[in-house]
Amino acid sequence: MRSGKYSPSDSGKIAKRLLDILGAFAGLLFLSPLFLFVFLGVRLTMGSPVLFSQLRAGKGGAPFRLFKFRTMRNSRDASGNLLEDEKRITSFGNFLRAASLDEIPQLYNVLRGEMSLVGPRPLLLEYVPLYSRRQRRRLEMLPGITGWAQINGRNALSWEEKFEFDVWYVENWSFMLDCRILWKTLARVVSPSGISHEGHATMEKFQGTPSSENSEERNA
Repeated sequence: MRSGKYSPSDSGKIAKRLLDILGAFAGLLFLSPLFLFVFLGVRLTMGSPVLFSQLRAGKGGAPFRLFKFRTMRNSRDASGNLLEDEKRITSFGNFLRAASLDEIPQLYNVLRGEMSLVGPRPLLLEYVPLYSRRQRRRLEMLPGITGWAQINGRNALSWEEKFEFDVWYVENWSFMLDCRILWKTLARVVSPSGISHEGHATMEKFQGTPSSENSEERNA
């Protein structure tokens, strides 16, 4: 395994960006009928807005606004707090998640240069201060719609396992690895698995690296 800071060649950077632009344009073009179907489905089952947007951590931890199709209602309790995910997600939303169709609007983020087709998934800004030094390496690359962790277990993995896959990707990136991940992602879409974490409708919140691991890192 290679180590050290992620530093692809200029040609590697150009090839990755070209793949992103061509892939995103092709995706938006060929998926436009599906985009319309999902748009109408969300509008009829969950109302408006149809799109969900949220600030996420991009390359270097810089915030950007990510776009997805909504999969949950905005149902709240008597105090005005959002209900648990499993009480808000709809049957149509479950279908979108299983088929990864809720991710289609992120092709717009790719065209804007905020995301890549392949990379570590963009997570909440509040998670960034909780990363260990090693986990923070996942921020060295643009976040992706799919990634090494997604084809190796997705939400069935623990947070620590996900981050290890992300760091491995950063340390071993190549253009051919991206192509391999995209090909395997198609297989995952056809035969989905790992949509949710055990005992949760989606994925439990990241609470930080266990204190024992943090102590070892500080003493290293």
